[in-house]
Amino acid sequence: TLYHTYQKQTNTWAATLNSSVKSDVFFAKARHYSSALEASLDDDRVPLRVYDSLIETVHEFLPQMHRYIQLRKKALKLDELHMYDIYVPIVPETTMTITYEEAKNMVIEGLRPLGQDYINLLQEGFTKSWIDVYENEGKTSGAYSWGTYRSHPYVLLNHQDTLDAMFTLAHEMGHSLHTYFSNRSQPHLYAGYKIFVAEVASTLNEALVMEHLLETTKDAKLLAYLINHYLEQFRGTIFRQTMFAEFEKKIHLVVEEGGALTAEALSQIYRDLNAKYYGSEVVLDPEIELEWARIPHFYNAFYVYKYATGFSAATAFARSILDEGEPAVNRYLEFLSGGSSDYPIELLRKAGVDMETPVPVRNALQVFAELVDRLEKLLV
Repeated sequence: TLYHTYQKQTNTWAATLNSSVKSDVFFAKARHYSSALEASLDDDRVPLRVYDSLIETVHEFLPQMHRYIQLRKKALKLDELHMYDIYVPIVPETTMTITYEEAKNMVIEGLRPLGQDYINLLQEGFTKSWIDVYENEGKTSGAYSWGTYRSHPYVLLNHQDTLDAMFTLAHEMGHSLHTYFSNRSQPHLYAGYKIFVAEVASTLNEALVMEHLLETTKDAKLLAYLINHYLEQFRGTIFRQTMFAEFEKKIHLVVEEGGALTAEALSQIYRDLNAKYYGSEVVLDPEIELEWARIPHFYNAFYVYKYATGFSAATAFARSILDEGEPAVNRYLEFLSGGSSDYPIELLRKAGVDMETPVPVRNALQVFAELVDRLEKLLV
């Protein structure tokens, strides 16, 4: 029903997106950039190679994505797997009820590899009123971390007793401690950090907590539930956002070469990308080719790739911290303290994660492949 409504307005949405893309291309040319993509990346001094390498490396691992989709179809006992089936939990009867107190303890245990100084600050946040925990009348939805340079960070939650809520707590405290370390170490001018690295600290916290749960959970059904949850994060954050990033690159290229983005052209590009990323096991209903019309990020061009690079960098940090221990922790804490004292690519490189190479994305997707193996064994 949703997509049929978009379909009635598809020419309007196409005209709107076409105008946005034409604007990006015009300003890039006016400022003597070779492309709208180069113009967008220049604000963070991100080389074009980072964007292209992300897409190329994800393409390398599409067979693993297709394998996960095949496993999902088999586990759900479906004759046909549609796009909407991708969002159904493979282990639907398994749930985790986690109170807020339990969530705090789980986050603390999962983040112990980051060292006692980090844990002490985390506990200070839990005990010194940094967090507005529960829903309330008139309170905004969602969750976020905010504050000022002179204050400690504040976290807004709307906590439910769920696994997702526990990870949200870990995520938002990652943002808060990133802000805390940067504010403590940098003058006001350089304390704020760029969006390119903003999701690294929050996602690393989630990754470490997840690794702890995977290591300590003994119940096979619960373990399968956790692995499925983790795989969905990879699918949604690396594969899906990279597909969006490739779509943005393709549609800007059409305009740069003098073409027009009609509704039919946009839908064809989007349909072809869905077929490439999800593979032959998924039935591509006609409605899915209209998804481009409802993604607001496309009007903030070349933004979504940062979700994928941030997730990859966080996964690389998590593995090095678990494998190396203190040396990796020290590099990571220096990164958290960097603010915007250097360009984001350089801050990550100094901490041991070079996003100009395919290594961080490749290592992250190798974790994805290993998780598919584990889930396959649990569900057989």
